[in-house]
Amino acid sequence: MLTPDSSRFWPADQFEPGHAQPSFDKQFVRDWLESTGWDKNPPAPELPTDVVEKTREKYLEAYRVLTGEDLQV
Repeated sequence: MLTPDSSRFWPADQFEPGHAQPSFDKQFVRDWLESTGWDKNPPAPELPTDVVEKTREKYLEAYRVLTGEDLQV
């Protein structure tokens, strides 16, 4: 089963050779963590609401793409 954690998968209709692709991964979480200066030792900083919401949206989008349906939550 594919997971949205992979940067190897992206929407085919948005593919542009020679550019970073809009993937289903969580690179934006990594980028946010890097911007905090966190030294990667516990405890991790608490994620802000907007980062959590974007993560949720990415997973719901991946579900829609894979199944053609909205996840009923």
